[in-house]
Amino acid sequence: MTKVVEAEAPTEPIDPENDAVDAGIDEVLAQLDRELVALVPVKQRIKEIAALLVIDRMRRKEGLESSRPSLHMSFTGNPGTGKTTVALRISEILHRLGYIDKPKVVSVTRDDLVGQYVGHTAPKTREVLKRARGGVLFIDEVYYLYRPENERDYGQEAIEILLQVMESERENLVVVLAGYRDRMETFFRSNPGMGSRVAHHIHFPDFEVEELMAIAKMMLDQQNYELSPEAEAAFNEYVERRVQLPRFAHGRSIRNAIDRSRMRQASRLYDRRAELTRAELVTIEAEDIRASSVFDDDDDDGDLTDRGSTAPGNES
Repeated sequence: MTKVVEAEAPTEPIDPENDAVDAGIDEVLAQLDRELVALVPVKQRIKEIAALLVIDRMRRKEGLESSRPSLHMSFTGNPGTGKTTVALRISEILHRLGYIDKPKVVSVTRDDLVGQYVGHTAPKTREVLKRARGGVLFIDEVYYLYRPENERDYGQEAIEILLQVMESERENLVVVLAGYRDRMETFFRSNPGMGSRVAHHIHFPDFEVEELMAIAKMMLDQQNYELSPEAEAAFNEYVERRVQLPRFAHGRSIRNAIDRSRMRQASRLYDRRAELTRAELVTIEAEDIRASSVFDDDDDDGDLTDRGSTAPGNES
């Protein structure tokens, strides 16, 4: 007896590019590329993660069963290198592909999670997790949760709750842990359970002077300002000096320097009590930059605000 086997109808090919376009992923990646100068390895990792999620979504549409990719991440790097910006863009990618409910980032530090007395830490931590559910929880300087030298510290309780939630609610929450690279490595060695739950480790390298100048020009352009040729040379010298001083915070320090230059320009123009041209309104001159205490070689302490002091607990 002849057995007739019907051939399966060919399925329509699925185009990853179309799926990415439909979800607007290319738009988010393009925005990230515009917002961040340099950081090529970081951008490449984000594109790889996006590609993984696009293909995973396509597989699910075809009924190909697989476990949800682990999405918890670790961002390491010095202050002002773009960690918060990347977290925001990742939240958009995850939302557009259906991995989180809302494109939101809840950013916290130790103070938001750890209580001051017995019984205070658990409700504080759970309240933060409740606010972040359905989105991204960004924990800055997470290693400050772990203080083994203090037996009465309640940070370990917060860590244990986070560990449970990172495993049990991975469908509803993505956790990003951020901080200095060396301290993060120590933290993961001391808390192997935390390290094992983090699938993506992304390091944000420091910016070079040329890259910082490109960041400055981008910030100025966004605010309709420009540097005169003399001011550009002065700002380049400012950056070369500033990177050698304590508490330098890369993009954040550049933004602060621009804001102070704008104030000096405004004060200079206001004191003239004269009609101003458009060119004068948009141009920052060398004197607006060289008034910084960074150029005062005799001032060992300097003006901390002018030297870009950064408050503890804000590294992104």
